[in-house]
Order: sequence, then structure tokens, then C-alpha cells
Amino acid sequence: MKAFGPIPSRRLGQSLGINNIPPKICSYSCVYCQLGKAIIMDTERKHYLDPEELVAEVKEKIHQVQEMGGKIDYLTFVPDGEPTLDINLGKEIRMLKDTGIKIAVITNSSLLWREDVREDLAAADWVSVKVDSVLPEEWKKTDRPHKNLDLNLIRQGILQFSSEYQGTLMTETMLVKGYNDDKKSIMMTAECLEKVAPHTAFIGIPTRPPAVSKAMPAEEEAINFAYQQYIQHVQNVELILGYEGNAFAYTGNVEEDVLSIAAVHPMRREAVEEMLHKAGKGWEVIKKLMDEEKIMETEFNGHKFYMRKLKKNLMV
Repeated sequence: MKAFGPIPSRRLGQSLGINNIPPKICSYSCVYCQLGKAIIMDTERKHYLDPEELVAEVKEKIHQVQEMGGKIDYLTFVPDGEPTLDINLGKEIRMLKDTGIKIAVITNSSLLWREDVREDLAAADWVSVKVDSVLPEEWKKTDRPHKNLDLNLIRQGILQFSSEYQGTLMTETMLVKGYNDDKKSIMMTAECLEKVAPHTAFIGIPTRPPAVSKAMPAEEEAINFAYQQYIQHVQNVELILGYEGNAFAYTGNVEEDVLSIAAVHPMRREAVEEMLHKAGKGWEVIKKLMDEEKIMETEFNGHKFYMRKLKKNLMV
């Protein structure tokens, strides 16, 4: 199936997925990948699918969704492998422009050192690039790249793309316990992201069964440390912790509001107190949430922060 969804996405609203790569052909074999280990690892762009057939199927899917009164905010290239390995990606993006729907691409960044890849991605409205670590050892351990790839070239490609790109650029870092969650890796990556200057830097954790069983989510303390480091270098930083629903929805229920915000942004105690004050509630609300292990308290630079406690069954 070349088109699937639409599926709800906090980043993209109602996203209709486009699968332009056969499973599982990729330039990386990330330890946390929910699709499992790469079947074929490659760095050469090839012709995989007929662009006309792919576009026709996507347009048919759009028609079906709209006939049912559904909404599509983005057409998103998020295949069972690395989308930029498709040599027809740019052509497919341009052919879909007449739908009037914005186009997004989620890439692992590994081929951004190539000018033709940057040109293809330039046609998209929204691009997310992966930056799991800028330290070679952590990068190799976490992303398990193809032997032909060079991290310095990839970094240069990301920076070149960010300087040229006119659309909305995002970055995403997946924090994996014992792989790339040490303070040095986090701090160096944060400094690199300042140069990339994305619209938003997302920090995620594995929330589905990974390719490597020991690829577990980073601890809350490491996630909070990463958030605090990133926010010093990037204007907007958000956490993706795998919680259901719309993290920004107003419920009128202060408990739910705290939980929804704390799942995305660690909240300083002053901010929590202000929210409680506006709701006419006392600190017992937070104490109850902590007793129920729904949120946790952590410290950074002399300030207390409250963030949503990770589910014990995240990897189930």
C-alpha cells in the first residue's frame, strides 16, 4: 500500500502517509526502529516505484477521504525505509503539488550531503531531519549507519540544507538509554542544533518494540537534561513521549491540563503554581499526581521541574 491513513499527528495534524520505499531498505539500521532491522542497507538512490502509479494511488486515497468528509493536513513521505533513497522523490513531490495539500518528508538526514537530495527536499513544505548524536561513537552505536556514510559530511549536509531551505524545518532526536543519552552527547548535539536553527527541535524516546530489545527509553532525568540543554540553543523544543491524545487540548480539568503540558514540556514549579492558582486549586493536586506516579519532580540549575512519568509498559 503506497498511501495510508490519515493518522493523527501532533506535529502534522491529520497526516496521510506515503510509502515510497519497499520494506525495509534504509541507510541506517537504528537500534530503536519499530520496523525492525534493515533488510537491505544502501546509500545509492534508485528507482523503486513508478511515480505516476504512486501519485495516482495517493490522489485516489485523498478523494476517498474527502468523499467521507475527512480532513488531510499533510501528505507525508514516511515509508518503510529512508525516503530520500527514492530517486524520484522530487518528481513525486512536484506531481502532488496540485492537490493543494502541504507535503512533508521525514528523513534520517543520511543523504543530505548530496545536492540532488537537498534539491528534492526543497520542494516539500515541511521537513524533519534526524540528529540523534553528533559524536561518531554514539551515532554509530545508535543509528548503525551504512559503512559508506560519514558523520561529518552528514552534518555539513544538514547545515547546508538549513541555510537553503525555505519551508518549515524540524529536527528530531531519539534518546535511547545507554546509547546516546550521556551528557556530553546531549550537550554537543544541542550546540549543533543552534547552527541548524530548526523551527522546533523534537526530543523523543522509543515507545514501540525496537529492533534491538535492549534499546530502552532514556530515563526522565536524561530527558529533562536534554530539554534544558536544547532550550538554551533552539527557540522551540518539544518532547514526544508517546502519550495518547492531543497534548495541547484544554480540558477544563487542571489535572489533565498539567499532565498534557508536562508530557511535552517539563514545567517549572512557578508555572505549575500559577496554573493551580488560576484554577483555584492547591498543591494537593500535584501531590496526588506524584503519589499516583503520573508525574515526577526533578531538578536542574537550582529549579524544580515537573514532567510526566513515563509509562512502565512503554515497550509493550
